[in-house]
Order: sequence, then C-alpha cells, then structure tokens
Amino acid sequence: MQSSLRLFLFCCTLFAVLTARADVFSNIPPGPPLNAKAWMLIDAHTGQVLVHDNQNLRAAPASLTKLMTAYLVFSALHDGRLKLTTTLPISTEAWKQGGSRMFLLPNTQVPVDELLKGMLVPSGNDAAYALAEGVGGSAAGFVALMNREAGILGLTGTHYMDPNGLPDPGHYTTARDLATLARDLVLNFPQYYHRFFHIKEFTYNNITQPNTNRLLWVDPQVDGIKTGYTKEAGYCLVASAKRGDQRLISVVLGAPSNQDRVMDSLKLLNYGFQFYSGVKLYGAGQVVKKIAIYKGAVDHLPIGFLHDFYLTLPRGGEKRLGVQVITREPLLAPLAKGQQVGTLQLTLDGKPYGDYPLVALETVKPAGFFGRLWDSIKLFFMRWF
Repeated sequence: MQSSLRLFLFCCTLFAVLTARADVFSNIPPGPPLNAKAWMLIDAHTGQVLVHDNQNLRAAPASLTKLMTAYLVFSALHDGRLKLTTTLPISTEAWKQGGSRMFLLPNTQVPVDELLKGMLVPSGNDAAYALAEGVGGSAAGFVALMNREAGILGLTGTHYMDPNGLPDPGHYTTARDLATLARDLVLNFPQYYHRFFHIKEFTYNNITQPNTNRLLWVDPQVDGIKTGYTKEAGYCLVASAKRGDQRLISVVLGAPSNQDRVMDSLKLLNYGFQFYSGVKLYGAGQVVKKIAIYKGAVDHLPIGFLHDFYLTLPRGGEKRLGVQVITREPLLAPLAKGQQVGTLQLTLDGKPYGDYPLVALETVKPAGFFGRLWDSIKLFFMRWF
C-alpha cells in the first residue's frame, strides 16, 4: 500500500515538472517550414529535441551511412586497434566501388588518416570500403559490426547493408537515429570530429576535390558533418554548428535539391540559436557546494558533477533560473567518488524545471577510531538538542 502511494506521488510530481517545463517552452514559435521530407534539430550537449517532423520516417540514408563507418573507425582508433598512421591494403573490390570516389589505386597501401579524409571530404565510396575491410576483416564483417553498434546506440529505426549507403531496400534509417548517431560521434570522439569534418577540400593522387557540405562555406559556425545523395534518398545533410557553449545538430532528409538541403539546414540551425540557449551551468569537477560529512577522514565533502552539466533553455532563460541544493543529512563516511549525495533543484520563472543528481567529487575514507567516536558524540547531541 505504501509503495503504491509513493509511486502515485512520484508520478504526480513528475507530471507537474513536465507540465511546468512545457509551459516554459510554450512561448517559443514553431519551427520554420522546410522542403525536406523529414528533419530534426537537437541540442548536442543535452540531447533535447528542439523541433522535428517525420522523425521516425524510414528513409534511405545514402552517404550519411558513412557516419556509422566513421564511428566504428574512430572507436578502433580510440581503443588502439588502429592508428592514423596505420596503412591498409586497397583491394580490387574497394577500387571498383562506383559513385563518389577518392580515386584509390588497387594493390596499394594507404594510411587510415588519408582514407578518413577521402571518405569524409569528397565522400569516397572506395575509401569507405577500404576502411570497412580494414576494421571488419571484410565488408560483410564490418556491416555486422555496424548493425550491432546501431543496436547498442539505440538506433531502432536503422539497418545497414553496406558501409557506403548504396541503394538497397534493406538499408534505411530515420532522422531521429541520425541525430542520435551524430551526437554520439561529436561528443564521444571530439578529437577526430574536429580533425576531419571541417576540411573544405582534399587532394589525393593529384586530384583535388571539395567537401560536399556547402554549409562549411556559407556559415563559419558550421564545422561538420556530412551530406548524402541518391535518387532514392534525395538530398540529405546532417550539420552541426557551435555558438559559445551551445552546439546544435540538424538533420535534413529527402530535400528536392542541393540548395534546398543547405537552406533547410540553415533555417533549422538559425531557429535553434535564435530561440534556445545552451548553457553550461557547471563544469566537470566544479564544486557546487561543500557539505559536512561525519566519521570521515575529512570534515567537508565537495559535491557537483563529474561531467560538464548543460541545460537547454529558452533564449535568455539562464537569467531567470533558480538554483537550490538539497542534501542528505547527516552524511556519513565512507563515500565513493561519484556516489549521489544530493540533488540540484532548478526552477525557471519560479516554476519547477528539473531535479539533477549531485555526486561526491572525492572519495572519503573512514576516520580513525577516535575520529569516529567523536563524531558519534556530536551526532548524538545534534539529534537531541
């Protein structure tokens, strides 16, 4: 009976918070009209969806497939299974790939760094195939890794048949899944994102090719990410731009022309920056508050967030934000770093906005016998007096 009552009260509280948050954003106008078949705009740091249409519509991704190919290569680099200087053999199958190409030569060895540039700047299908063979042992083995990783990342509307995005009925994705994948790629592998996705042109085999993402020339705040086109997919573009602490990611699928995908993406990004603020409230490891701790080797414990803590707010909302720290008392050692010890309660314009866990920023070991005894005496008198 008591557990049912607690659940009921929790649901009522959650409903009240979500309703209040919806009220906070209710004055923001709807997103701009676009020509694409599906689109989505998210705040990269918080993952909050700002505007969308047909987010779960199954669509051919074309060369946006190469975002997953890049994700798996970046994972291999991060884990030490590859290095940027590692050379991979170029098979006849890679050389034969049609469509956009890096113009690799068969039976040569090419560094991973060059292959990534060839895949992500001119969108080379040959480079993607060579990377797939290098990481997965074969193209088929790599596709299996792609679909497994899609499941891990929660891309429930996605299925891959090749590392390039050539037309196939079994090869599809959604705007929501692409936004999720792009966000994970940007946040999980920032060193590689900033190394490759902003390059405007690439020269290989004495052939210079421009980046297919025209937004890199149109808006200096755009620093990625990838285009795609086939007759079946239409013109597609995943883009990302950063202003101050705020990073947005837009997805446009099935636009009727190259110009449309560029303009639709610009409209989405400008809409997001105009009406929303991305605020870094606290940095990783920043002390939000120091609280008393008993029976520990120290008397006070710094609490905060282990990672940068961002909020998505209506533009200018950070000036109307209320902050309150709620902690458990008394707090007793031992405590491990990262253990939740309190809650950050936020209000906006006096209405509940959200509750966020505060954790111990340090590990606190138990005090010695006499330290624990003395704190026990203090706690006894605190309880009764």
